[in-house]
Amino acid sequence: MRINRRTFLAGFAAMPLAMPALKRAQAATPVVAASLLGDDKPETLVWMHIRDQVERELPGRFAFNIVPNAALGGEKEVMEGVRLGSIQASLSTLSNLSAWAPQTQLFDLPFLFRDAAHLEAALEGTCGGDLSEKLALEGIVAPVFVNYGARHLLSREPLLAPDDVKGKRIRVIQSPLHAQLWESFGAHPIALPITETYNALSTGHVDTMDLTISAYAGFRLYEVAPQTTLTGHIHAAGAVVFSGRFWAGLDEEARSVLQKAAIEGARHFNALMAVDEKTSMKIARENGATFHEVAERTAWEGPARKVWESFAGQVGGMERIEAVAATACRA
Repeated sequence: MRINRRTFLAGFAAMPLAMPALKRAQAATPVVAASLLGDDKPETLVWMHIRDQVERELPGRFAFNIVPNAALGGEKEVMEGVRLGSIQASLSTLSNLSAWAPQTQLFDLPFLFRDAAHLEAALEGTCGGDLSEKLALEGIVAPVFVNYGARHLLSREPLLAPDDVKGKRIRVIQSPLHAQLWESFGAHPIALPITETYNALSTGHVDTMDLTISAYAGFRLYEVAPQTTLTGHIHAAGAVVFSGRFWAGLDEEARSVLQKAAIEGARHFNALMAVDEKTSMKIARENGATFHEVAERTAWEGPARKVWESFAGQVGGMERIEAVAATACRA
């Protein structure tokens, strides 16, 4: 019998990490939820939504402490805290999670997804079905996936064609896939946490980077990188995550309520992101940003396609990649 995400997470407490279940009569269980962005951004609002839903189902059972503005560190630091149990919950891109589960890189392959619907169909289908199991083995419980939006190329000067990227110093996330992607265009990747990108761009330590429009506005990067080329080369997937140590210490009722709230929260997040992207683009334009459409998309896709072949062995083979590209992964 195939283990689905619901039965897998329900059985997580049977792992060696399990601790005695907390009683409802005890004091509220603290939940530190880390967010990289401010109170008005979907990354933070989603935790308010989850908190409120959980409180309706289990009044007084949990005490959420939602910490915004990357006060607990960048993505990598937060996920290390999640694995240790010092942080109980957060969102994370699959790019970041690839440090612990390389299979997540399947959803980071450039120019693999046509649009948000294509990405979400693949994540909900069989091609995304085993990612939660891989992550749980690393102490990360991921009951549901989210869509952060497409990543685009932003820079201090216009980069309108692939040749314009050659020789540029580009900030990348700490991922071999992202480094290789931009090396294929002749750029020089420099891995930096998102919290260091504003200074890196303002001082010229890097010339360019890629990011979603929502995060572009959220970190006010239009002030130091006012040119954005709408490449949409990666549709950034992520997950709602909980600490495995925290999760294993909960009773079945609490896990069920949190899982249900996370799934509903993911739908809420995706809707918020769609609205926030439009708002963020408007804010960026009002603050001097210029957005450039891609004239020759195939010119960008050619070099990027080589990344598929390089990472096929780590993500399940070219057949699986092609299945995702053809939307052949079904629930």
